[in-house]
Amino acid sequence: MRRYFAEGLGTFALILAGLGTAVLGGTGVGVLEVALAFGLTLLALVYTIGPISGCHVNPAVTVGLLASRRIGPRLAVGYIIAQCLGGVLAAAVVWFIADTNAVGYSASAQGLGANGFGVHSPGGFGWAGAFVIEIIVTALLVLTVLVATDLWAPLGVAGLAIGVALGVANLVAIPVDGASVNPARSIGPALLSGGWALSQLWLFIVAPLIGALLAAGVHAVLRPRGPVSPKLATPLPDESLQKIARETARLIGGRS
Repeated sequence: MRRYFAEGLGTFALILAGLGTAVLGGTGVGVLEVALAFGLTLLALVYTIGPISGCHVNPAVTVGLLASRRIGPRLAVGYIIAQCLGGVLAAAVVWFIADTNAVGYSASAQGLGANGFGVHSPGGFGWAGAFVIEIIVTALLVLTVLVATDLWAPLGVAGLAIGVALGVANLVAIPVDGASVNPARSIGPALLSGGWALSQLWLFIVAPLIGALLAAGVHAVLRPRGPVSPKLATPLPDESLQKIARETARLIGGRS
């Protein structure tokens, strides 16, 4: 249960930081600030809740790990439910805070940072462009997670790589569709805003999941064949390496 709680709490924190920066910052906040909010928060979360749940905080990441057989189906379903609940709660908190402003805040009229395409795209991009960019940036993020947390990757730097990857993904995708890269980030604002945001939500669920499956396939091709050992700066006894390998596999797979 604590792993599900960690995923819900982590997703809540990630979306509160990123969405809150976008909505509460108003016109004084740009693409760079929002991207940094998402990326830096994820970097911190990897080291905070990573030892508990693996810090997926994104249904696309969970699907990618499931496709790579690094998490079981039952645990994956629980993670996704927790992530979506955390995302909806974060969006609701952002809405509540925004509405305490002297002029108030209308989620349906102002969008609550919902992702969109066509006339609702920040740059006026159509659904096809949004669909492609979401697949690509999500695939790159999930691939970064899969490689950085694998046993053949250098230990201890996963958080930095994953945080930077999410920040870059947001830099690229925000002008196109507001940047989802994470269905849990899109569901809350769409549910609370309704209307056009809810009607366009399908793209920000389907495209990231396709990207996650694509990343799992690429990772399977890139991964070395045969047994792998953790990469360390200095050699350790075989017994210590085995313990590190077992513990790393448990953490990144969310298994106890």
